[in-house]
Amino acid sequence: MTASADRRLPAAVVAAATAEARRAATTYDDAIRWWDSNAAEFVDPLAVEVWAFDPALGHVALVRHRWRGWVPPGGAVEPGEMPRDAAMRELREETGLAVRSLPFVAAVAVRKYHEDWTPTLGLSYAVVLDSRLELRGEDGQEAGWMPLDEPWESVFPDDRPRIRLFAAAIGRSSADCDRSYG
Repeated sequence: MTASADRRLPAAVVAAATAEARRAATTYDDAIRWWDSNAAEFVDPLAVEVWAFDPALGHVALVRHRWRGWVPPGGAVEPGEMPRDAAMRELREETGLAVRSLPFVAAVAVRKYHEDWTPTLGLSYAVVLDSRLELRGEDGQEAGWMPLDEPWESVFPDDRPRIRLFAAAIGRSSADCDRSYG
C-alpha cells in the first residue's frame, strides 16, 4: 500500500480514532506516539477488531482467517464510517453477532497485517455477550468461541496474552456488576 492524498482519512475519522486510541484500556507498540506522528498524513486502512467475550470471560469469539489463522473479527474502516461503527459491522459480518454498542476500547496497537503493507493503527473494542449465541462465520471463514486458557494458531502470537490480560482486568474491575451488553 502506498500513500496517496486521495486515500487520507477524513478529519472526523482521524479525530474519532485519536479519541478512541486515547481511551483505550491498554496501549501496545507505543501506538499513541506513533499515531500522533502519523495521523495527519495517515492513509487507509485504519484497522478495527472486536474482542467478544462470554460472561465468564473464559472464551473469546474468533474467526479463522485464510492465512492469519484464528483472529478476532475485524477489518478496515470503510469510507463514511467511524471506527466504532466499523468494528460493530465487522463483528456482525464475520460472526453474525449484532450488538447495540461496543462499551470498551480494549487496546490500541500498531500492526502490519501483511509483510508488504505499511503499518496501521489497530483499535480493539471489547464486548461481553452470551456464549450460547450461535456464531455464523462468513462464507469460507469459520467462527468459534475459543477458550482463553488454550493456545490457538495465529500469525499474531501477542493476541492471546493481550486478550487474556484484558479479560482478567475487566473481570476484576466489574466482578459485582452485570457485564452483558448484547
